[in-house]
Amino acid sequence: MSQSNLRLGVVMDPIADIAYKKDTTLALLWAAQDRGYQLYYMEQEDLFLQAGEAFALMRPLSVHRDAGHWFDLGDAEARPLTELDTILMRKDPPVDADFINAVHLLGFAEREGVQVVNPTAALLQCNEKLFAQQFPQCCAPTLVSSRDEVLRAFHAEHGNVIFKPLDGMGGTGIFHIGPDGRNIGAVIEQLTLRGQRQIMAQRYLPEIKDGDTRILLVDGEPVSFGLARIPSAGETRGNLAAGGRGVTRELTERDHWLIQQVQPMIREKGLLFVGLDVIGDYITEINVTSPTCVREIDDQRGTHIAGLLLDAIERRLIPSA
Repeated sequence: MSQSNLRLGVVMDPIADIAYKKDTTLALLWAAQDRGYQLYYMEQEDLFLQAGEAFALMRPLSVHRDAGHWFDLGDAEARPLTELDTILMRKDPPVDADFINAVHLLGFAEREGVQVVNPTAALLQCNEKLFAQQFPQCCAPTLVSSRDEVLRAFHAEHGNVIFKPLDGMGGTGIFHIGPDGRNIGAVIEQLTLRGQRQIMAQRYLPEIKDGDTRILLVDGEPVSFGLARIPSAGETRGNLAAGGRGVTRELTERDHWLIQQVQPMIREKGLLFVGLDVIGDYITEINVTSPTCVREIDDQRGTHIAGLLLDAIERRLIPSA
């Protein structure tokens, strides 16, 4: 097997709807096509299982660096996933039942030797908000509960807290409750579905004004620059999807310490592409499903993060790579 004939499949949100200027998956596909990979496109609903074998309605894909025409798709054909060398699982959260079922289907192909990035076991095990709690030394005071009285007690202790769902992305469903506790009852009721759903509470970190920094790890190694996502005026969320602006910065000594704490487990789980979210001195999330911010860092710093990821993929597929 050589680099030039690798067959790469991607499971993603509809490619016609992506944000051309900042989509990370598009950057990965450009880099793969530049290396001569054959690209195949799938949406989550295209996956299916028949007689214990994983298939998909695959479409040949070509991608272009053209804001008015960034992709072409061939005709869909039902083909076994084992025809592929690597599958990028790039479906954005929420990690709902449909996502979990799709990951299980990819697991059938993985057991037959297809490389899935990130590995299916890790995608199933590593809830992006809860995974970080395996490293309490890296986290601000945090609580996970569905009980009104427990969540209120945490607020009473810390005075200034963030409440958020466990399965959100892009800053959706995040509420800041200040010391006066205004609207706390309504927020808890809404997020917990009246006590039926676990949510996360974290002590508010005022350092958010300087940005929520995304640090990307490729095969366990950090990219040299993080992207500080700085909230817009009046916001407590730095997420770019919530209107924040992205400014790259060099990693600090504390950043490197945080990375060292999580590296062994990330490597143990075979996670090739991970995004740490850091506010001040603390990790708030470890993103494993569909990490983003590649384009912003590449544009500002001249890096080629997609190339680093493809190198890692090739090292596992081609012994001499």
